[in-house]
Amino acid sequence: MQTILGSGGAIGVELAKVLHQQYTKEIRLVSRNPEKVNPTDELFAADLSNAADVDAAVAGSEIVYVTIGFEYKLSVWREKWPTFIRLLIDVCARHKAKLVFFDNVYMYDPKEIPHMTEESKMNPSSEKGKVRHQLVDMIFEAVKAKRIKALIARSADFYGPGIGTSMLQETVYKNLQKDKTAQWIGGVNYKHSATYTPDAAQATALLGNTPDAYDQVWHLPTYPDPPTGKQWVALFADQMHKKAKVSAIPKFMLKILGWFIPILGEVYEMTYQYEQPYFFDSSKFMKRFPDFKITSYQEGVKEIVAQG
Repeated sequence: MQTILGSGGAIGVELAKVLHQQYTKEIRLVSRNPEKVNPTDELFAADLSNAADVDAAVAGSEIVYVTIGFEYKLSVWREKWPTFIRLLIDVCARHKAKLVFFDNVYMYDPKEIPHMTEESKMNPSSEKGKVRHQLVDMIFEAVKAKRIKALIARSADFYGPGIGTSMLQETVYKNLQKDKTAQWIGGVNYKHSATYTPDAAQATALLGNTPDAYDQVWHLPTYPDPPTGKQWVALFADQMHKKAKVSAIPKFMLKILGWFIPILGEVYEMTYQYEQPYFFDSSKFMKRFPDFKITSYQEGVKEIVAQG
């Protein structure tokens, strides 16, 4: 049995498809209101803040994938993430289940953002980054103590068909759909990597089912030549037959807008990622899995537009 905790999100759905197609028909989908992705999926409704529910959800699992997304709010992250990971480590240890944790780049030192690798220094400047750093430390402390086998599958900002949690798609694609000017946080002339969600899911499944991939961090495959903010807008505009108009959202404006649109206030502390080049290096993964085909940015944008 391979189990996905947080199965209804952008990564969870794609991951379920890949696991069913390539690895196993025994898949358990866990969330508050799980829905089948494949005909043979086992559905398990659970409150993942409840210890008994988490224990029951993991029981009988060989591999547990964590793709859950708590509300993007600092107070929620501080309250829920450490408690959940501490509980999950205990449960995985009890049931001898391997842990695959889907992660982001928030814990890296801001100076590492222009070229991030698995060896980049962890020294977050943001409060959300400090929470993510804590989770990484918790997982690898358990690994070092030989309590669990675990790996971290780390993604850059992501984009992909049919998702509503991509800042890129929210500020560029959706604005262009409405014949509005695309918006970009920070500098429009900085290159900015993004991981395509179907690629991320396929790679996460591959890592989870590769025994020697455990007990380390992996950057998920991400196309190596990222566009600038302006070029991202041009890619979408070209596929949508729209004018490539873009305006930069200055940092101070995010704070003001955050009074009315809370999510923008939450993004404020992460703007350092948009005020410099942002390059996510996945060469470690490609050296280990040289036959993996990464979707180009042009192909990814074309698929998003085609699926609406």
